[in-house]
Amino acid sequence: MMQMVEVPFWLLVIILVLALFLVLDRILLPSVRWFFRRKVNKIIHDVSDKLSIQIRSFQLTRKQVLVDRLVFDEQVFRAIRNYAEENDMPMEVAQEKAYQYAKEIVPKFNAYMYFKFGHWLSKSITRLIYRMKVGFYDDHELSKIDPKSSVVFVMNHRSNMDYVVVSFLVMNRTALSYAVGEWARVWPLAPLIRSMGAFFVRRNSNNPLYRKVLERYVHYSTRAGVSQAVYPEGGLSKDGHLKEPKLGFIDYLLRDFDPSKDRDIVFIPVGLNYDRVVEDKSLHLSLERSLNRSVPKKSKWFVFKTSCKFLLKTVFTKRKKRWKRFGYAGVNFAQPVSAKSYFSKLSEPLNQLSPEQRKGEVKKFGNDMMQKVASVIPVLPVPLICLVLKKNDYRDISREELLSACNQELAYLKQQNAPVKIDAIRFDGILTKTLELLTNRKLITYKEGEVKIAESAKPILDYYANSLAHW
Repeated sequence: MMQMVEVPFWLLVIILVLALFLVLDRILLPSVRWFFRRKVNKIIHDVSDKLSIQIRSFQLTRKQVLVDRLVFDEQVFRAIRNYAEENDMPMEVAQEKAYQYAKEIVPKFNAYMYFKFGHWLSKSITRLIYRMKVGFYDDHELSKIDPKSSVVFVMNHRSNMDYVVVSFLVMNRTALSYAVGEWARVWPLAPLIRSMGAFFVRRNSNNPLYRKVLERYVHYSTRAGVSQAVYPEGGLSKDGHLKEPKLGFIDYLLRDFDPSKDRDIVFIPVGLNYDRVVEDKSLHLSLERSLNRSVPKKSKWFVFKTSCKFLLKTVFTKRKKRWKRFGYAGVNFAQPVSAKSYFSKLSEPLNQLSPEQRKGEVKKFGNDMMQKVASVIPVLPVPLICLVLKKNDYRDISREELLSACNQELAYLKQQNAPVKIDAIRFDGILTKTLELLTNRKLITYKEGEVKIAESAKPILDYYANSLAHW
């Protein structure tokens, strides 16, 4: 019993590693999980009383449970079978594909990351580079939304900063779930975004199995009352104009909507605009490449170098000068639209219409939503001045003439019920600061009371002017 046993050194190492793993798995890791779960539960308890719309149990369900629910959903199972037959593959292979799609789509919401780290990050970034202008069509209407409803924010897509700005503004009302494009599926961004409750979408995928899995996830989350943010344009506007809405996601939200049984879906149109869009030059280059394939694509090293330079300049710029370089970010919330009320005029419930009739009604609804979004896009100093310069064919113009033209444009926009919060009396001082902002970006030159526009700057100025073109 007490004899010495000799074992090879490599076997001893394996035994020690396995023993360490068992200690971690059975003793240390459960304690660590319990510690963090307790902190998460405390945060959920603390924020629940403050939120207008509570965190849904669906958001707190383990990811694996949601993935299994999707894969074994009746409609997904039929799609798996059809996909296997069409592609002449075993059912097991098609089911594995559906499983991978579900894992890719389903987020892993973490209340601590969202309400602690996410709130700090969005607040820090937003206040670092912008001065905020926020408007409500009727704040009382927002406060009267039934807390049991599914709330969907329908927004125009000007910048990737949209995610940060809107999340910061509604942080005390609800926890938002975004549909994020494939651009963000890189480490360490992907795990962070998933923990914030966002889910990834292959926007241009025509794979019927993938689309069915995505559709059913949207169905389950909407019926569970998860608040979501939708960009009907499907991507960033490259020329500044509002894009034609792509209604696939809104169609998913409403496809099986039964007003007699389901909780109401309340859509809130949101208009966003910026004095400076961080990606404006990149969007212009992307637009040029789409029109002319001979335009060279920038290397990854160039993108990395430029991004680092931009971040360093932003961080080390004095706070009092930051707004001069970035100006305002404007967000306006329009009157909420109840799906039950909107579709109550139909002779039959939406989910009982023929596919063609339903698509027609959804298209009409989507276009109405985009018109409401357009009606609340904020009028900010830079877009206003760019619009006036464009209307004057970018000719050299004196400061007095520019001031007069801007005041005329403001009066016209107010007559059209545009969301103007620029005080005409104070616009003289606003004009001075805005010209300084454009001069610092080398988009114009301003000397001796005269404004001159560089030829190379016209596409960027066009981009900002086009944000108000719908008026």
